[in-house]
Amino acid sequence: MKLPTHFPAARRCAGVSLIECLVYVAVFSILLGIGTAVFYFCWDHTRAVVFTADEVESALRAGERWRADVRGATGKISVTTTSDGEQVRIPLGAKEIRYDFSHGELRRELWPAHGSRQLLGKVRSSAVSAATRSGVTAWRWELELVPRRKETQFPLLFTFEAATSTP
Repeated sequence: MKLPTHFPAARRCAGVSLIECLVYVAVFSILLGIGTAVFYFCWDHTRAVVFTADEVESALRAGERWRADVRGATGKISVTTTSDGEQVRIPLGAKEIRYDFSHGELRRELWPAHGSRQLLGKVRSSAVSAATRSGVTAWRWELELVPRRKETQFPLLFTFEAATSTP
């Protein structure tokens, strides 16, 4: 059998060599790997944003609850600092509301009737102070939460202010 010595021009360009297929597969694998890494990077940071938003929401709810308790106080509010943390006592009629900050968590207790309830976990610092302005005592609560991620660049700082409705 005699093999042809030359092929038509259309037939010479019609095929894809094995080397070209390997190059295409390699380029596709590299692009797929980079795309997967970017996807998981974005997924991880999106979850961090969701968790941080939940922590901010919890802190704002706790701050608004504290402000409502301060506005509703019927007596003198007291702040006690201990070696474990800080306790704020807000009289409310015959009962008393206590805010306890110790061991990195903030708890609220309606005393003596109910047990305490955790308002916030992972609290770095909490400080309550009073300042008299034009005969009115204004209370300031400064709160800092522990960031969930180490590379967080902005601290989660909150400041709430309230004044009692009774002098």
